[in-house]
Amino acid sequence: MSLRRTWAVALFGVDGVLVEIEADVRKGGLPSVQLLGLPDMALQESKNRVRAAVQNCREDWPKSCVTLALSPAALPKAGTSYDLALACAVLAGADRVPPHRLEGTVLFGELALDGRIRTVRGLLPGLLAARRAGVQRAVVPTEGLAEARLVDGLEVLGASHLREVIDWLREHGDLDASPPDEQVPVSAEDGADLADVLGQPEARWALEVAAAGGHHLLLVGPPGTGKTMLARRLGGLLPELSRQQALEVAAIRSVAGELSGEAPLSVRPPFVAPHHSTSVSGLIGGGAGLARPGAVSRAHRGTLFLDEACEFGPKRLEALRTSLEEGEVRLSRRDGTLRYPARFQLVLATNPCPCAPARDSDCHCPAQARRRYFGKLSGPLLDRVDLRVRMRPVTAMTMQPEQRPESTATVRERVSRARELAAQRWAEHGWTTNGEVPGPVLRREFALPGTTTALLDRGLDLGAVTARGADRCLRVAWTLSDLDGSPRPTGEHVAAALDFRERSFQ
Repeated sequence: MSLRRTWAVALFGVDGVLVEIEADVRKGGLPSVQLLGLPDMALQESKNRVRAAVQNCREDWPKSCVTLALSPAALPKAGTSYDLALACAVLAGADRVPPHRLEGTVLFGELALDGRIRTVRGLLPGLLAARRAGVQRAVVPTEGLAEARLVDGLEVLGASHLREVIDWLREHGDLDASPPDEQVPVSAEDGADLADVLGQPEARWALEVAAAGGHHLLLVGPPGTGKTMLARRLGGLLPELSRQQALEVAAIRSVAGELSGEAPLSVRPPFVAPHHSTSVSGLIGGGAGLARPGAVSRAHRGTLFLDEACEFGPKRLEALRTSLEEGEVRLSRRDGTLRYPARFQLVLATNPCPCAPARDSDCHCPAQARRRYFGKLSGPLLDRVDLRVRMRPVTAMTMQPEQRPESTATVRERVSRARELAAQRWAEHGWTTNGEVPGPVLRREFALPGTTTALLDRGLDLGAVTARGADRCLRVAWTLSDLDGSPRPTGEHVAAALDFRERSFQ
């Protein structure tokens, strides 16, 4: 009996740290199992799971003192993904299996009592972290093979039972090493067409501008005017994700336990629409120990849609402000501070008042009630929303053929051309849309003539727009010029951008 080691990965958000698992199996002494290295409750319980799984595979568990140390020791360890690595470490330390195949191999999997290997959350980011640490080979649950094989440059082997892994270590059998099937990413098409929306020319134009520049959008109007329909059709106007962006989204979904085993890689921008009764933790992320990703992170590289936004309440809405500015969310909990990416487009939809009649003339709400209702959207939050649109009541359910609205495909062509212009302009800075560009860059390196920004300067002078709002007007102006094919924004583009912010809804 001797000292042996295996490898696993500790996840912190979508980042991972390679964990060395040492097993010291000593001769003599009272039979016991000590687990060191700040394990959480689920990991502490793995001692019993691992022992039962080993014995049910008709292998002898060491009748001596077993010490399992997880390093770095000061790093909190959580979850059940260490089970397979712990079992192999004990068997190697007891000289039941040869250790040579464990060198340079990271193991993932939760063990059932009968030895079955269950899949775990965070497999994809864990494998990415292992590859960065120089690991060459990984053993994963068979259910997670499709997810694991998204990681290039890593030999991935699949196992469904501990018995298979033991036989592989003894060179009595092979694990599933078949080449990966050709992964066909899920397409961005979802069948929802912009032509289904009746009327609403201003809102349709605002949706096009939002898609072209990556801007946040507020839709205000009575029920049934198409606010939700428009928001759900934004994804069809956005370009497909690149492979790197799709991997970022897949890593977050893997940590959240929402990744599909059959088609883990999707090029469709995510669309997340939490209910207004969700908690702050559900919206931003949270939980005991190490926080889980919330809706803002699951919407990374896509759209976060808050329907009936005024019903969310100020506390939840104000929690969005940091992620809107910085493109990430930081969550501090007992076991540490995590960072989850959260670069999304926000679409807010709300009624103008509590009674929300089909026509404003039928509203019976006092002016104070309307202000109180819409005031749940605070000034600082609205200051971060680039486009604000008032929806019109629908006055006709049928349209003549010549009046048929433009389809998603037609609008997407214009959006794609505008995005290409923006991507070429900001390529050397690493930005892809106008909505990502910091205000100082627009004001210094891409400054517009005073005659072009005269109306915006006057708005600043009168206090009608804040400095942040002025920067966002400039971003929208650049998007409008890209849609028009102009090399630089004109005074008309700046005026149109400012008009999107000056609408009153109370």
